[in-house]
Amino acid sequence: MAEQEKEIAEDIQKEPLNREEQEQDEAEAGVNAEASAESDEEAGGMEEDDAAEEDDSQEDGSGGEETMTRAEKRAAKKQAKHDKKADAYKEQIEHLEDRVKRQLAEFENFRNRSEKEKHAMFETGAKSVIEKMLPVVDNFERGLATVPEENREDPFVDGMNRIYKQLLTELENIGVKPIEAVGLEFDPNLHNAVMQVASEEYESGIVAQELQKGYTYHDLVVRHSMVAVTE
Repeated sequence: MAEQEKEIAEDIQKEPLNREEQEQDEAEAGVNAEASAESDEEAGGMEEDDAAEEDDSQEDGSGGEETMTRAEKRAAKKQAKHDKKADAYKEQIEHLEDRVKRQLAEFENFRNRSEKEKHAMFETGAKSVIEKMLPVVDNFERGLATVPEENREDPFVDGMNRIYKQLLTELENIGVKPIEAVGLEFDPNLHNAVMQVASEEYESGIVAQELQKGYTYHDLVVRHSMVAVTE
């Protein structure tokens, strides 16, 4: 009996240990189950990732096209920006060229206008000097006209005649010419009619007599001819 009681007591003492071991085994089994589930989930996730990668690889063509399209868009946008800037520079250059052309045209007009004004001033000054010289020419002609025919060979008269001819030559060299009048139709732009005369030689309106010689300077009338016109 004593031995049976001892065995029963030992079994009773071992029972809690067995229960703890069983619980520990069950806990370890649960942990192992959870670990197995997690590993299964990880494996499933990896399979899904692999599937996604396979899908991406299958759609690589379309994805590449989209990437190329974006690159082309970026390049086109950059090119458009560059073209816009180039157009702005071109417009600015054209504006500056237009300004330069306008300034050159204005300068050319100014130079031409200045040349014309200078030429006009010179012509006016020359005309004024010629007008003052013409009375000297008239006095030479009047003085030589009064010399008798027998005194034409006189050295003094010959000298005055030479000076008179030289004066006319110099005036002609600078563009001064006498206006033709006698025998021509009266021209109010060249002639100044101071009287009318009867003439059997000329028709009506013809210059019959020149009372004072007129002169032109480069096609400008310096002095009108003073004439008598037939009735």
